[in-house]
Amino acid sequence: MALCAVVIARTPFVADLSAFLPASADARQQVLIDQVRSGAPARTLMMGITGGDAAQRAAASKALAAALRNSGLFEQVSNGENDAWADIGRWVFERRYTLSPAITPERFQADGLREAIDETLSLLGTPAGALVKPILERDPTGETRRIAEALIPAGAPRTQDGVWIGRSEPRAVLMASTRAPGADLDAMQRAIDRIRADFAPLAAQGLALQLTGAPVFAVDSRAGIEREVHLLAAAGTVLMSALLLVAFASLAALGTALLPVASGVAAGIAAVGLVFGNVHGVTLGFGSTLIGEAVDYAIYYLIQARGHGGHGDGWRHWLRENWPTVRLGLLTSVCGFAALLFSGFPGLQQLGVFSIAGLLAAVATTRWLMPVLMPDGARGLGLRRQLGRGARRLFGWLPRTRAIWLALGIFAVVAMVARGGIWGTELASLSPINPALLALDASLRADLGADDGGALVAVQAADAEAVLQRAEAVGTRLDRLVDANVLAGYSSVARFLPSLATQQQRRAALPAPDALKQALDAASVDSPLPAARLQPFADAVEQARQQADDTPAQAAAGALAPLVNALLLQGPDGRWTALMPLTPADPAKGVDANRVRAALAGLDGVEMIDIGVELKRVYQRYLGEAQAQALIGAGVVIGLIALSLRSPRRFVAVCQPLLLAVLLTMGACAAIGVPLGILHLIGLLLVVAVGSNYALFFDLLREQPQPDDDTLASLALANLTLVLSFALLAFSAIPALSAMGRVVAPGALLALLLSAAFAPRPADRSA
Repeated sequence: MALCAVVIARTPFVADLSAFLPASADARQQVLIDQVRSGAPARTLMMGITGGDAAQRAAASKALAAALRNSGLFEQVSNGENDAWADIGRWVFERRYTLSPAITPERFQADGLREAIDETLSLLGTPAGALVKPILERDPTGETRRIAEALIPAGAPRTQDGVWIGRSEPRAVLMASTRAPGADLDAMQRAIDRIRADFAPLAAQGLALQLTGAPVFAVDSRAGIEREVHLLAAAGTVLMSALLLVAFASLAALGTALLPVASGVAAGIAAVGLVFGNVHGVTLGFGSTLIGEAVDYAIYYLIQARGHGGHGDGWRHWLRENWPTVRLGLLTSVCGFAALLFSGFPGLQQLGVFSIAGLLAAVATTRWLMPVLMPDGARGLGLRRQLGRGARRLFGWLPRTRAIWLALGIFAVVAMVARGGIWGTELASLSPINPALLALDASLRADLGADDGGALVAVQAADAEAVLQRAEAVGTRLDRLVDANVLAGYSSVARFLPSLATQQQRRAALPAPDALKQALDAASVDSPLPAARLQPFADAVEQARQQADDTPAQAAAGALAPLVNALLLQGPDGRWTALMPLTPADPAKGVDANRVRAALAGLDGVEMIDIGVELKRVYQRYLGEAQAQALIGAGVVIGLIALSLRSPRRFVAVCQPLLLAVLLTMGACAAIGVPLGILHLIGLLLVVAVGSNYALFFDLLREQPQPDDDTLASLALANLTLVLSFALLAFSAIPALSAMGRVVAPGALLALLLSAAFAPRPADRSA
C-alpha cells in the first residue's frame, strides 16, 4: 500500500474525452482525433459581453481584447478591431502579386491592365472607395481587394462601433485561441482564469461575461468529474459504514471490512498509473463502484468464518468451505474484465486494468490479512440474525416463482426485438457537458460566424509543398461548387500561403520594368489615372519579381501563425495535412457531402469528412468492439464455470440466473426507452461478474440439507451494499457513471433473486 501511495502521488488525473477515442483509427477519424486533442477547435474560446449600452460594450470589448493580447497566453484575440489584423494585412499587401489568383501574363498586357484599372476606379464612388483610394497608385489592378474578398468568411460577424456584435441578442463578441495545446488542461484553466480576472473591473460597471468553447468544456468536465468522484466516494463510504455497523455492531469489524475496499481502490489507481501514465476521471469514478464489490469479500469472510468454536479456527473453516467458491468467483470476474484489456480504446483498457488489479488486491487482503486480524470473523451479531432469517424465508419462497421469471425473460426479449435498435449511436452520450453551456456555445458560434464543425476537406501529402499543391487543386474544384451555390464558401491555407510552384508561376507572369512601362502607357490613354502616377505600382511589381519564396516555416513564425497553425498540420510521422472547413449554402441542411465528394473525385490524398457521420462511426466502432469484448469475457466466464463445475445440471443452475438478469435489465431499458451505451455494457459485464458469485454460492449450498443463516445473511448483506453503492452512482451528474449505476443496481439485485429462484430445491438436492 505504501508503494501504491507513492505511485498515486506521482500520477496525473485527466478528464478529456480523448481517452475514449480510438488509439488507432483510419485516416478520416485520425484527423478528427488530432483536432480533439490539440487542434484549433480545442484551443478556441468564445466570449460575449452583455449589459450596459452599445458604447459600453464596445469599450469593454476593446479593453478586454487588449488585456488578453498583452497576457502572452493567447496566440490570437479577435473582436473586430482592424488593428488586430494589421500584421496579416501587411503580409497580404506585400505579397499581393503572389497571392492573387488573377495574376497571369495577360493581366499585365495593355488590355488586361486597362480592364483591371477601370474596375478599380469604378469603386471610388462606392463605400469601398475609402479602402481603395489610399493604395490606388500602388495597387491599381485591385489585387489586395480581390485577396481580401476571398479571405472574408461567409457569415462574418456583424460590426458596430469598430467591434463585433451579436445577431441574436445585444452583446459584443470576441474569439481567442490559446498558445498552449487543448490537451493541456492546466494551461486552459490558466487562460480561463486570466479572462475572468481581466474582465473583473468591467463587471463592476454592470457588464456580464459569457464564456464558452472546448477549453471551458474540458476544464468544467474535469472539475465536475473530480467533484463527483469525491462526493460518490464519501457518500458510498458513509453508506457502507452505516450498513456494516448495523450488521456487525462492531467498529473493529467495520474497520476490517473496509480494508479490502481501500486496498482495491489503491491498487487499481496505482496499476492504471503505472501502465498508462495517467488515470482518467471516469476510471476513478468507476473505482468508487469497487466499494460495492470489494466489500462483498469482507462480508463473506466476517460472517462465514464465525461460529466455529471461537478458538481462532474460524478462518480455517472458511478457507476449507467457502474460499474455493470466492476464488472461483474472483476468477470469473477477472476473466470477464480481462476482455477490456484488448480494446483499441485507452478508456476501456483503463477500466479493465483498474477492475482486475482492484479485485485481486481486495481478495488478497481478504484471504491473507483478515484471518490475522479476525481469525473467527466478526464477533458482534447486530441485525445479522434477523437478516439471515429474512433471507431464509425469501430464498425459500423464490423457487416457486421460476415460471414468472422465465415469462419475464421472454417478455424482455420481445421488448428488445420490438424496440429495434436498443444501442445508442452518439459519442456525446459519454459527455458530462451542461446542456445550457452547449446552447450558449451554439449561440456565440452563430454570432461569430464560426465554423460549426459540420464538414471539412482533409488534404494529406508527404511534404508541405505537395500538400499545398493538392489544396490548390481542391480549391479550384470547390470554387465551382461555390459558384453553383452548393457551398457558401470554404477556408484554405493556400489562399495566403500558395505552394512554391504557384508562387514562382505568378512571379514569372510579372513583366520586366520596360515591358510594364510600355503596357501602362498604352493602358492609360484617355484614362483619369495617367501612367506617370503609377510609378509606385511599377516599383511594387519589380519588387515582387525579386521577392523570395514564402515557406510554411516562415509563415508560422510570423503574422500568419494563427492561420497556418490552425489549417496546416504536420503529424508525428512527418506527413502534412491541410484542413479546409466548408461552409454550407443552407446551414439548416448542412453540406451536401455527395456533391462535394463527386467534385473531388480522382484527387489523391483528399478526404471529405462529414464530422457528425465520422463521430458516429467512431462511436459505433467503439460500441461494436466493446460488445465483442464483453461477449468474449462472458464466454470465458461461462467456460471457466463449466470447467469448474463439470456438471451440466449445475452449469445450467449457475448460468441461467446470469442470463436472465442480463436479459431483464436490458429489456427494462428497452421498455422505458433508454438507449444503451458503452458504460451500460460495462455495467452488464459487472452484473455477470458479481452475479456469478451469488450463483456459485447457491451452488455450494446445494450440498447442505439446511443452509445456515450466516451464509444467507452474508449473501443478502453483500448484495445490499453493492446495490446501494450503485444506486448512488445512478444519481451522478456524469452520464458515464450514472449509466453504470442504472444498470448494475437492478441487475445485481436480479442476479441474487434469480440465483435463489433457480437454486436446487430440496427434492433436487436429495436426487
